[in-house]
Amino acid sequence: MFSIGDFARHGRVSVRMLRHYDAIGLLRPDRVDPATGYRSYAAAQLARLNRVIALKDLGFTLEQVRSILDEEVSAQQLRGMLRLRRAELAAAMAADAARLAGVEARLRTIESEGRMTTDDVVIKAVPAVRLAELTATAAGFEPAQIGPVIQPLYDELCRRLDAAGVRPAGPGIAYYEDAPEGDGAILVHAGLQVAVEPDGRYDFAVVDLPELETAATIVHRGSMDDVLRSAQALARGIDAHGARSLGYPRELYLECEGHPDTWVTELQEPVATGAGVTGQPMGLPR
Repeated sequence: MFSIGDFARHGRVSVRMLRHYDAIGLLRPDRVDPATGYRSYAAAQLARLNRVIALKDLGFTLEQVRSILDEEVSAQQLRGMLRLRRAELAAAMAADAARLAGVEARLRTIESEGRMTTDDVVIKAVPAVRLAELTATAAGFEPAQIGPVIQPLYDELCRRLDAAGVRPAGPGIAYYEDAPEGDGAILVHAGLQVAVEPDGRYDFAVVDLPELETAATIVHRGSMDDVLRSAQALARGIDAHGARSLGYPRELYLECEGHPDTWVTELQEPVATGAGVTGQPMGLPR
């Protein structure tokens, strides 16, 4: 038998918590001395204590915990509930981390507003390319929504290309369009340049991405999670040049090895402009 203090230490809970569980009938002591009122617990009661704590951490109320324990949930059932809750918590933590990264990126953009220039925005033609690609749908165009979709696409595309014996012939290119279902959803195309003909035996699509006769471009350095500043500098350049955007920018991954902070990506946004200037920085006088 253990005193309430010893039992609390073995269960990694507080004495106050054990007294509360006793008061509400959730975990009674094995024995109470009638003369002194001292509570004593048996080691076997640790099993019930473990279940109480686990279920409480799953988000159940103590009343719900009592009902579940009275139904004698098996260790296997409880393990399944814990794994489900762990997955939910992991997903919530990932979502919170993505939101925090988005807030930080937005703050960096705000802080750099006074220093943004359009000097690095260039008008040029972008040649047609042949891509092997996979597609999927993202809920929106925010980096936090695109990232979890596009990275698995590239991982799977590389695996399928390798299995088919097809070697990439150039850098990766991602492009986007509004998804048919609407509601802000985005159809994500993750592609790698290849030099093969379409073949029905491939478990990936082979498509010809057309030339962009006039594109506003800017080179973004660093993680795509922090692309907002470059994207908005591109928008300022388009506006400063009197051009009009014709759609989502393509992303040409010039360097994507190593840490994301070292990546180099060119954003290529199709535009309409009467100037027709090619290869000239937008921010410089003509």
